[in-house]
Amino acid sequence: MARVFNFSAGPAALPEEVLRQAADELLDWNKSGQSVMEMSHRGKEYMGIHAQAEADLRELLAIPANYKVLFLQGGATLQFEMIPVNLLRGKAGADYVHTGEWAKKAIKEAKLFGQVNVVASAEDANFNYAPAQKDWKLDKNAAYVHYTANETIGGVEFHWTPDTGDVPLVCDMSSNILSKPVDVSKYGLIYAGAQKNIGPAGLTIVIVRDDLIGHAVPTPPTMLDYKIHADNDSMYNTPPTYGIYIAGLVFQWLKRQGGLVAVERKNIEKAALLYDFLDGSKFFANPVRKQDRSRMNVPFTLKNAELDDAFLKGAKERNMIQLKGHRSVGGMRASIYNAMPVAGVEALVAYMREFERQHG
Repeated sequence: MARVFNFSAGPAALPEEVLRQAADELLDWNKSGQSVMEMSHRGKEYMGIHAQAEADLRELLAIPANYKVLFLQGGATLQFEMIPVNLLRGKAGADYVHTGEWAKKAIKEAKLFGQVNVVASAEDANFNYAPAQKDWKLDKNAAYVHYTANETIGGVEFHWTPDTGDVPLVCDMSSNILSKPVDVSKYGLIYAGAQKNIGPAGLTIVIVRDDLIGHAVPTPPTMLDYKIHADNDSMYNTPPTYGIYIAGLVFQWLKRQGGLVAVERKNIEKAALLYDFLDGSKFFANPVRKQDRSRMNVPFTLKNAELDDAFLKGAKERNMIQLKGHRSVGGMRASIYNAMPVAGVEALVAYMREFERQHG
């Protein structure tokens, strides 16, 4: 069977080249006579894989030497708790920007550990824009400022980096990390679940500045303490070894594409193909303010919602899957992460054009 164009928001499509390499190495990695899944995480074979993955990620993002890279578990959702546990550092609270469902979840968890100051919210327009920083009501005494770089469900993305002065900037980059260059030095902490642009579900990346580690008050439980994980090179307990291996293959694939500058150009091209069609259509529509549209997740609606099922059925018949929108907002959503080829977006637009001719 031919591979489909998978528009899933996550777990999402992986580069076919990566999957083929993993398949070739599944039973015997590098003539070791074993699968990566079978390796001891303390053995020299896996330790080399682990170190190379970190080195390649550091190269891709130009991560400064004074930042730790942690390979953790628990998904980005666990970071909603680990961040306040570690970064409040005895302060009363932190600032959060509310841009949709994932920001909402982060805010809810942070309230369990301290005061949360919602410095800006897009709730007034059903979360269809990113609030301008001039409208943020920042607290200079906040422990940190948290925002979600890309709302996977709502399709809103920050195309700029907030300036929070001396207050550490914390960012959930789960759905747009590695889609473009990022100046890591502007952040205190970046975190991302792997299952969108990095690898399989089960791995979470945390990039955290050294001076923010080890100052939690009170001392966190062991597995929630960044210092424990940093001191043990992300191996205090058994790490998600196969997920890290696949992530490492993705990092190498990204380097072969020309790095994040080249990847960003391709992502801009893909997003423009889809948004240009939507803007010219009288049958399909995108609800997000133009300057804040996500390059990764493109929600759209049909003029007649009663045709949603027919649209999805026709898409599946044309080998395009996972286009149904999130249950909380309905409609459709096309997630076009790094691994989605231009041909996939072209096929989707051609089908949408055909569907509009038939039903518009």
